[in-house]
Amino acid sequence: MLERLNQAMDHIEDHLDQRIEVSDLARIAQTSEHHFRRLFSALAGIPLSEYVRRRRLTVAGAEVLAGERTLLDVAVRYGYGSGEAFARAFRAMHGVGPGEVRRVGASLQSQPRMSFRLIVEGSSSMRYRLVEKERFRVVGRKARVPLVHEGVNPAIAAFIRDIGQETSQRIRSLSDQEPEGIVSVSDNLDESRAEGTELDYYHGAVTCAVAPEDMDTLTVPAGTWAVFKSSGPFPQALQYLWRDVFTQWFPSNPYRSRPGPEILRTRLSEDAARADAELWIPVERTAV
Repeated sequence: MLERLNQAMDHIEDHLDQRIEVSDLARIAQTSEHHFRRLFSALAGIPLSEYVRRRRLTVAGAEVLAGERTLLDVAVRYGYGSGEAFARAFRAMHGVGPGEVRRVGASLQSQPRMSFRLIVEGSSSMRYRLVEKERFRVVGRKARVPLVHEGVNPAIAAFIRDIGQETSQRIRSLSDQEPEGIVSVSDNLDESRAEGTELDYYHGAVTCAVAPEDMDTLTVPAGTWAVFKSSGPFPQALQYLWRDVFTQWFPSNPYRSRPGPEILRTRLSEDAARADAELWIPVERTAV
């Protein structure tokens, strides 16, 4: 998988001055567009679109310094419709405008070209199982919240506090299948998975029951789920679990993620310092 992913990275590098289609990258990597975006952002730490933008502006910066093309020619070559749009993007990355660089020179920022390799440490194993589930519902309360990669998400924490114990108990009573009890469900995320982008967050229960009128419902189609277990400091262990699934498990197994909600079942210690968790990721088998 990583070899094919690196071939896709070569394609990006060879087409920085052309339109880059995610469908072409996914075809080279022999996976779906959805999984390619997820895998890239997990491995690279930034969204695919942001990496391409930074690489283009890095190469464009070198051309601005070289002085062989006009600034407008450089702008058009790297996909900007006007000199003004190029200047804004250039300044946002490099901290200085292209005209000033051309006149007096300047130190520029650089986004290095990326490639990926798998480091096998062998110090721990990842516990997982595969589950086939029929169509089900997530019933509970829903909020639109920003994505936070590390630390407690204050919007989610405030949302759960406002729900209250009585409503939480009503939600818990609806649970009639795995994962049991109250779960945290993330759905309708931005494709970039960038920090601060928004997602639908459900504080709910997995059930076949009809939702009460005062609660929100997410209907989830039948499919295969990979279920991962983790224990450790809260919330870091949970957030690292997401990262490890995409950087370690997927490159080593014949599965890819598919569109759908991601479900987290968490049990906190009495002091809320540690957590036992189950992470449910919708998956599909890839051709071997």
